[in-house]
Amino acid sequence: MVDVVMADYRNPAHARALVDLLDAYARDPAGGGTPLAADAISNLPEALAARPQAFSVLAYDGEQPVGLINCLEGFSTFACKPLVNVHDVVVLASHRGQRVTQRMLARVEEEARVRGACKLTLEVLSGNQSALRAYEREGFANYQLDPAFGSAMFLEKKL
Repeated sequence: MVDVVMADYRNPAHARALVDLLDAYARDPAGGGTPLAADAISNLPEALAARPQAFSVLAYDGEQPVGLINCLEGFSTFACKPLVNVHDVVVLASHRGQRVTQRMLARVEEEARVRGACKLTLEVLSGNQSALRAYEREGFANYQLDPAFGSAMFLEKKL
């Protein structure tokens, strides 16, 4: 049975699970195929703890951490309410296909509602079909304001 909990960044076991799971994701081709930088490994839990707009959800199979979602609260100017961006979604290969993501997303949605958020957002690589299907099952979809302008796209500029 997989249990889902809100991460406590100051709890050493949660902090270790967060870093280990995120590093496993970073090393996976879907996460870029490169390990986390030493600075991120050393400082991520403390950096997240310093941000009240950040929260994370962990999934455990017994004592083994098997899933992670990191979230960051943003703000929708159109709705004049917070929004929650689902920033990282990690499920170990051993537990994929067991609806771990579904259970973690339910906990994220619960927290987003407590925070008064108007929506959840996330980005997913177009080639990650299994993740895309999982998100669609949970109600996520491309959005558009006016069909003449097409669907929204996610862009980045590294600094």
